[in-house]
Amino acid sequence: MQKEYTQTKEQVLEGLRTDRQGLSAQEAEKRLREHGENRLKEAEKLTLFQRFVQQLKDPMLLILLAAAAVSAVTNILSHESFTEVIIILLVVLFLISSQFDLLMLNAILRAFLSSGIVIVVILFQPEIRKALEQVGHSKVVQSLANTVSAKDKEEGKAETRKAIQGVVDATQILQQLRMGALIVFERQTKLGEIIKTGTVVDATPSVELIGNLFFVNSPLHDGAMIIRDGRICASGCFLPLSQNYTISKEMGTRHRAALGMSENSDAVIVVVSEETGTISIAQGGVIERGFDIPRLETRLRHEIMHKSEEEQTKESSVKALLRRVKK
Repeated sequence: MQKEYTQTKEQVLEGLRTDRQGLSAQEAEKRLREHGENRLKEAEKLTLFQRFVQQLKDPMLLILLAAAAVSAVTNILSHESFTEVIIILLVVLFLISSQFDLLMLNAILRAFLSSGIVIVVILFQPEIRKALEQVGHSKVVQSLANTVSAKDKEEGKAETRKAIQGVVDATQILQQLRMGALIVFERQTKLGEIIKTGTVVDATPSVELIGNLFFVNSPLHDGAMIIRDGRICASGCFLPLSQNYTISKEMGTRHRAALGMSENSDAVIVVVSEETGTISIAQGGVIERGFDIPRLETRLRHEIMHKSEEEQTKESSVKALLRRVKK
């Protein structure tokens, strides 16, 4: 069969069974009935529910939803906030709104997520701070900063022993008088930001001084005392409160502050209850109650002095090993 573009006008018109005037109304209606409308067949439209189900087949969405579910279960068990779950669900909602042409919702979520880095920093500030603090008192960083002479170390040990004895003696009197106290022994994690919230003291710990600082009518008695390198560095300091909702309701603000401080640093915190006179120690996110004076002294000497010596011995061994490797 000859192609249309090689035929004359008359041959083309004849093949189409028409003339130069075009089809008559009757002929057009007849052909419309025979061949139907000159229109491509449209694909079957999916319902809103079918489109939603199709989106759920996307592996990325499935991974995000699974992550949200795991985070939700973890947060429920640990009594933590649902910040991560909310962020993940917002991302899922953003992806779905893009597919369903929800322009207004998509624009709002796009503007929200465009500032994602700032939002993540704000929302996860406690976690980021804790991670940076862990880096700060890591073995590598501490070994680089540890350039104290042997003489200074011995003097520091003597100061620390004196500070521990002063705190123990003062705690015994505070317990007898039912005077509340919150005493923080700084260790590897530096507490400069906490110290700034209080009043600088810079004095040797003694029964008289500690008793005066925590006396009920003293302006500094409600805050925490920070002991650094065997000296009272500051008093009346504000500590971060723990967000652990499983804490016994018998514990007041002092105990919650002590636990919060232990969660954010490696400090050892001594608490004296104003109501019961009970002595407690918070360390590593755990608070232990019911210490007597001999046990308190033993624990403080072990945690503050012996562990520091063990850490220094390990650091010295590592340095010696590195020197041998270099040789």
